Amino acid sequence: MNAVGAALRSWHVPLWPAAALAATAIVYTRGWRVLRRQMPQRFGWARPAAFLGGLGAVGLAVGSPLDAFAGLLLTVHMAQHLLLLMIAPPLLWLGAPAVPLMRGLPQRFAKSALGPFLAWPRLQRTVRGLAHPVVSWSAFALAVIVWHLPGPYQLALRSPGWHQVEHAAFLGAGLLFWWPVVQPWPSQPVWPRWAMIPYLVLADVLNTILAAFLVFSERVVYPIYATAPGLWGVAPLDDQTTAGALMWVPGSIAFLLPVILIAHELLSGRTVHPSAPPADTVTTHLAARPRRRPFDLLRVPVAGAMLRWRYGRRALQVAMLALAGALIVDGFRGPQMAPMNLAGVLPWTYWRGFTVLALLVGGNFFCMACPFMLPRELAKRWLPAQRAWPRGLRSKWPAAALLVLYLWAYEAFGLWASPSATAAIALAYFAAAFAVDGLFRGASFCKYLCPIGQFNFIQSIASPLTVRVRRAEVCRTCATHDCLRGNARQRGCELDLFQPEKRGNLDCTFCLDCVAACPHDNVGILAAAPARDLARDPYRSSLRRLSERPDIAVLALVTVFGAFANAAGMVEPVQAWERTTAARFGVASTLPILTAALALAVLAAPALTSAAAAWTAQRLSSSTASVRSIACRFAFAFVPLGLGMWTAHFLFHLLTGAGALRPVVQRVASELSGAVLGAPAWAASAPAAAPDSITALELLLLDIGLLASLYTGWRIAAHDRGRGARAVAMLLPWALLMVVLWTAGVWIVFQPMEMRGMVH
Repeated sequence: MNAVGAALRSWHVPLWPAAALAATAIVYTRGWRVLRRQMPQRFGWARPAAFLGGLGAVGLAVGSPLDAFAGLLLTVHMAQHLLLLMIAPPLLWLGAPAVPLMRGLPQRFAKSALGPFLAWPRLQRTVRGLAHPVVSWSAFALAVIVWHLPGPYQLALRSPGWHQVEHAAFLGAGLLFWWPVVQPWPSQPVWPRWAMIPYLVLADVLNTILAAFLVFSERVVYPIYATAPGLWGVAPLDDQTTAGALMWVPGSIAFLLPVILIAHELLSGRTVHPSAPPADTVTTHLAARPRRRPFDLLRVPVAGAMLRWRYGRRALQVAMLALAGALIVDGFRGPQMAPMNLAGVLPWTYWRGFTVLALLVGGNFFCMACPFMLPRELAKRWLPAQRAWPRGLRSKWPAAALLVLYLWAYEAFGLWASPSATAAIALAYFAAAFAVDGLFRGASFCKYLCPIGQFNFIQSIASPLTVRVRRAEVCRTCATHDCLRGNARQRGCELDLFQPEKRGNLDCTFCLDCVAACPHDNVGILAAAPARDLARDPYRSSLRRLSERPDIAVLALVTVFGAFANAAGMVEPVQAWERTTAARFGVASTLPILTAALALAVLAAPALTSAAAAWTAQRLSSSTASVRSIACRFAFAFVPLGLGMWTAHFLFHLLTGAGALRPVVQRVASELSGAVLGAPAWAASAPAAAPDSITALELLLLDIGLLASLYTGWRIAAHDRGRGARAVAMLLPWALLMVVLWTAGVWIVFQPMEMRGMVH
């Protein structure tokens, strides 16, 4: 307690830094008041709030008890670093300080003394060089890496002079780093706006690697803390873990939140130009100029021509059908060791990984090339296909049940390890598609039954491309509605999606029938902000409003919670728990334990937690909406987080098992026509990448998923309750649940995962 009291009594801001901060605040405020009268739209109240907040963050870092505690607790020193690197700099730049500071100075001094100096060409070239994104990112990375090495880090703690140099390096590197991100007015960007996304993501990767090293290190990295007086009974290793977590979570939020905002604005079809932002709020600093024509994949020369080609989709389906046929044949006739069989490698290592990648960067392209489409097309020609799908089954409940059944069977029967079972499932898929769409009108199998399709529908909510109309005014003058009804040369949408009323990607198979049927060439594959229509609750063609569809909400929650349950089933601690629990209850098999755990994780947990969150949100925000409606709305906000977990999981298998296909193809070729491709090189199926090397990528995907889900949830809450305390109250229970799921995902990522489908 003596150390604590001494630290608390040490609160003081050094004289010269205090004077500099106070003078800067006075000059800025004076200049802002002048500009406020002249340019009220550009210099609103958010400007000084941001700038003065940035100055306050600097003062807090260098003059509060944080500075006294820095030598005693790594967590406190890390808080200083965050303030100087990630909090103060963007706030200072959001205040657009250049012009207010000049206008706040005495005019004679500004014109006579500073004016010629600031107009000096060499100085301007130097500033432009330092503000170049390559230089600013490198300065940031250098400062972070060097000052976190044990030698320089401990030198700064032992020497007050070097400690000030460290703080100056962090603040300077932070100002350089955030300059091209915020691009304070009136500066002009060097790189296009989209380049800031990889710029920030790479910084987050660096931050995550350093943070994870601190969190999971089994030794004290900085020995100075091992000999420091213990405060509040905190052990040095626990202090180090807490510091790493502080660096990790707020750091990722600082980097990835701008990524979400920039991506949202770019995909919304607006030109992000922060050098000319509205001044209403700091959060809208990255706002936009008038809308531009959004990116349209069908207008891209090669890819667009391929997709618009009359036989383009058929070519993709034929290729996928050939692969599916080879998978089925080899699954039944080939060796039943999964890593040596096409049925053990193609679906579980490659297909899943490439499917989630396509969903993440594009859209539902698997359904576009689905091999099961060709049998159902034949069925429509050979069988009557005149019956209407039963009214009682026109919902997503059957698909949700089938998806739960798949998640259970995957673990219960080890589908990933059984080529014959995998081949049987593929064959059953062909038979089901043939039978259902041969007897019933429309695309009943795709719309109501196919669990793969339903999974893709839900995940594609977070995809950046969607099939939609180019110009709404053209559709208002159209009387034939060929996109829905079809015409003499092309059928319309089999899933009853009327393009002018279509919102998002739900139920869209990317078949492009509407594109071919539209006589006005008014349908494209356009870029759109992922989940942008979830903020509102619009009427959706053939789906009504999502707040009225608990079946779709349950399907979404099953896919989200299923992502974490499916990944958890492959880590050693969970498998050990299943064996221990089975032995404790005297059960010979772990199947009952697995079944109960999966039912709890995929059925009970989402039902109970979403109901509790919806009830709490209703009470806290004084909402008049029903608990069911709130639960249905916010269920879809979890989709980006679920997609992040699915992608992290499937990419782990894809990247570690990237070489698994080569020896299997060599084996199949040797059985068919001799060793034309050489003898199977089974050594190539060993892990292509060390599992630990993929951890940073998995964490990055989880971080992006969490932030995207939080942002989507905030937009839903803000639309319903306004951008105030009630919106925060409505979001709070859902945000807590998202963080809990994200924490579970992080724990899973750091556990030893079973290397399935590989020759060890």
